[in-house]
Amino acid sequence: MPTERPIVYIIDDDVSVRAALRRLLLSVNLDPRPFASAQEFLKAGFSDVPSCIISDVRLPEISGLDLQEQLKSRHLDSPIIFITGYADIPMTVQAMKAGAIEFLPKPFRDQEIIDAVNRAIEKDRGVRAHRRDLTALQQRYSTLTAREKAVLPLLVDGQLNKQIAAELGTSEKTIKRDRGQLMKKMNAGSLADLVKMANKLQESP
Repeated sequence: MPTERPIVYIIDDDVSVRAALRRLLLSVNLDPRPFASAQEFLKAGFSDVPSCIISDVRLPEISGLDLQEQLKSRHLDSPIIFITGYADIPMTVQAMKAGAIEFLPKPFRDQEIIDAVNRAIEKDRGVRAHRRDLTALQQRYSTLTAREKAVLPLLVDGQLNKQIAAELGTSEKTIKRDRGQLMKKMNAGSLADLVKMANKLQESP
């Protein structure tokens, strides 16, 4: 099955800009999806492949910056590249602080857009890979018994089997067995691996 091409959503009310960006992105084997407004884009929704957004800052009704805020509030984190003919420093700072990949004044060079899109797609790929890894980790954690879940933080904290046994009111032999099952279920090759996994689970929302 062929790998799907990354999608670049183009949001600009200028038809000539949309057409020019579409031609450029097609020439580098990307899948451009043009929209005349943020509303039109929001109604269409996202496809589940690596993607990014190129958006003008000044758009009818919903501006590019407002769109950025709406996407964040919906936990949609596709990277955004802003383009504008009316850039000012406060606007640029606001966009970059909110996580924009790039803020390019019009007219821009083709290579500037291509470089920014490549960075954005790679960022989105990384986020997607992290999300997949975390989901798999959470699924493995869900297979643990209640006692194995109780053993995990004590083990990660560096306690010995006999200390964990005393803490949980059971035998050292039982804890040794639980520890082995825990490592196997979590697919941890070492205690260091298990510590990293526990940290990731704690960081997850």
